[in-house]
Amino acid sequence: MSGPNLLYVFADQLRPQSCGYMGDVRAQTPNLDRLAREGMNLVHATSVYPVCSPHRASLFTGCYPTTSGYVMNELGARTDLPTFAGCLTENGYASAYVGKWHIYATEAKVYKQAGGFHKNPVNQFVPPGPDRMGFDHYWAAYNFNHNYYQGFYYEDAFHRIEMDAYEPDAMTDLAIAHLARASDEDDPFCLFVSYGTPHQPWGWENVPEEWAEKFRGVAFGLPANYEEGSGEYWHAWFDSDWWKQSVAPNLEMWQQVYYAMTANLDWNVGRLLASLEEQGLAEDTIVVFTSDHGEMFGAHGRVQKNIFYEEAARVPFLVRWPGRVPEGVACDVCLNTPDIMPTLLSLMGVTPPEAVDGMDLSHWLLGERGEEPEAAFLQGMGPSVDWDDGFEWRALRDKRFTYGIERAGMQESLFDHQEDPLQIRNLIAEPEYAAVLTRFRKMIQAQMDDLGDTFEAITWYRDHWTENGRVIRGARDSEEIEDA
Repeated sequence: MSGPNLLYVFADQLRPQSCGYMGDVRAQTPNLDRLAREGMNLVHATSVYPVCSPHRASLFTGCYPTTSGYVMNELGARTDLPTFAGCLTENGYASAYVGKWHIYATEAKVYKQAGGFHKNPVNQFVPPGPDRMGFDHYWAAYNFNHNYYQGFYYEDAFHRIEMDAYEPDAMTDLAIAHLARASDEDDPFCLFVSYGTPHQPWGWENVPEEWAEKFRGVAFGLPANYEEGSGEYWHAWFDSDWWKQSVAPNLEMWQQVYYAMTANLDWNVGRLLASLEEQGLAEDTIVVFTSDHGEMFGAHGRVQKNIFYEEAARVPFLVRWPGRVPEGVACDVCLNTPDIMPTLLSLMGVTPPEAVDGMDLSHWLLGERGEEPEAAFLQGMGPSVDWDDGFEWRALRDKRFTYGIERAGMQESLFDHQEDPLQIRNLIAEPEYAAVLTRFRKMIQAQMDDLGDTFEAITWYRDHWTENGRVIRGARDSEEIEDA
């Protein structure tokens, strides 16, 4: 075997604040807690764009959204950039993918038809070839689904395979079967397992009763930084009346179901870890557990994600590699999504491509201090599901402060998330933080200039970077670039 294996497991919408190893006493996450003890916990890990599809496009290309051009959900990703799995495949790895994909589309959607858009089989089956971004060895995936008792997947034929079990459990079965096959092969493997949970809908019918009963009746209440709000940044018709009718009455139940889904997810992670041990793969396999973004649950008058606040932007990031990654260490490096690809490739002995935006932080995973980002740069291009202008933002998060700027009115925020973890006190107008504010203003402008990020309205990206639902260019490409 020329290099270590990689088992990369990621959840959808799981925030680290809701995990036991991060101090939540209500959480039941013994396997994630074990990973934190046996490996490294990157406590400042963030999602470059706290929305599912843009995060995934960044994960698989090592690029910022303005470079990849992937600015909202439900687009087809470019296939002309170097990819995480492609680099591994080229270096002798057998690259496999199980679970939710969510960066494929065959045509432009009209939001009012989004339900049909999701259900359309041509948008669920990702055909073999470049749209799989290098995952060429084994594929058992779907593009989008969150009805977990109606799970399905596709392999290499345009044939939908229905699941007869709870989707995370069935996906874990597929992953375990693949690990058994991989243990008999000579080539090292990389296996990505992408779970849909604990993403909504949060109804008791969407989680197994054995997990539901652990949290039904558990008191959650409202977050300490809860505000009455709305969700126009998500859907134009999610106004304050929608909040009062749909969000406020259900927040406690939603959290109960979320934690039940998370407990089931943790159980399945434990099954994967046990399979590695049973197959004799644990010592030679890097295990990563993370998520694509968090969840607001009413904090700051918001639900879901797509903002720079802690509840949405921070993600769990646990790394275990016995004998190489130090055990039980909390690492404070500011790992951001574009850094994941170059960091893990380098850790596995594969030279990252020059085209990536992210920084190689593999020395930190090996317990060595060294080069690191001054802050994580986050981008929010607008609503996650429709082309509505007015909700764009950019942000920087370092080990102490979060600075955000919203395009509408160029409104600024500055929070000290060490002293004020709930980000209640905006320091933007306080004289004693003037030097901090000046530093962040300069830093964010330099970052944007370096990336060619001109902070446009989201319809500008639609008109200049997409064609019939597929991304065809980004900030570093000319207008004449052809769809690869």
